[in-house]
Amino acid sequence: MADHVSPSVAPPRLPSWLRRPVRTDADYGRVSRLLSELSLSTVCRSAQCPNRHECWNHGTATFLILGNRCTRNCRFCAVEHGPAGAPEPDEPTRVATAARAMKLRHVVVTSVTRDDLPDGGAGHFAATIAVLRGALADVTIEVLTPDFQGRPTDVDTVLAAAPDVFNHNLETVRRLQAHVRPQASYATSLAVLRRAAARAGGPAVKSGLMLGLGETDEEIAAALADLRAAGVVWLTLGQYLAPTRAHWPVARFVPPEEFADWRRRALVLGFTAVASGPLVRSSYQAERLLDKNAAAATLAAAE
Repeated sequence: MADHVSPSVAPPRLPSWLRRPVRTDADYGRVSRLLSELSLSTVCRSAQCPNRHECWNHGTATFLILGNRCTRNCRFCAVEHGPAGAPEPDEPTRVATAARAMKLRHVVVTSVTRDDLPDGGAGHFAATIAVLRGALADVTIEVLTPDFQGRPTDVDTVLAAAPDVFNHNLETVRRLQAHVRPQASYATSLAVLRRAAARAGGPAVKSGLMLGLGETDEEIAAALADLRAAGVVWLTLGQYLAPTRAHWPVARFVPPEEFADWRRRALVLGFTAVASGPLVRSSYQAERLLDKNAAAATLAAAE
């Protein structure tokens, strides 16, 4: 694999491996109506996920709590930036109502970053987990959290609610952090992951990187080593796609064979589950990673 250092103007056309037909079926409409009726946001829509049609057609979605506006303005992200309202006390119940109606066995909950809140929204995460546990028998719960500005007490608040999977994305390599996510930091994200991994009897700890922002192979390898050293066991690797021309540009489109190679290298490093492919996203087919018998097929398909 070659090194790719500096981002440039995004290529004008998507390569064939990033193109997929867009179709909707009855489940897509059902999910869309349900989310609208319950006034719920999803990362599928707010972050312009390329897998939205596939997931909604299969009756799944990733819930976005604490509003749909982020107090940060990362250069890679499509989520709107700006002031957000107070957390809605009934939102956890609405999430549980949707999850029950969708017959979800594995629920993924993420949020916008809320630096305006004293606890960064950690208490709202914990409340959502608690309501889901009470409403759905045998449900497994995955949270994808912000960094809570590195506050250990807020990380502990979420962990105390006992999610099955704790996910926080490193997003990119050390050198690009200040450019791509200037209000976050590489060290802070690793510290959050390290604290989650150190909790006795705690959740599986998961993180992810976007490729194609201008990183080198050596920098990717270093980031993977740092994630393993922090105790991360599950990993996602996917292609970065710029939401608009105003966002950080795509440096290149990483071919599927390189994603396959990174998966092999990550497994050698000791990650126990690795989803690596151009269209892989943090919560893509997340439920199947809990099933060790299905994980190998899921991860191979991701390539």
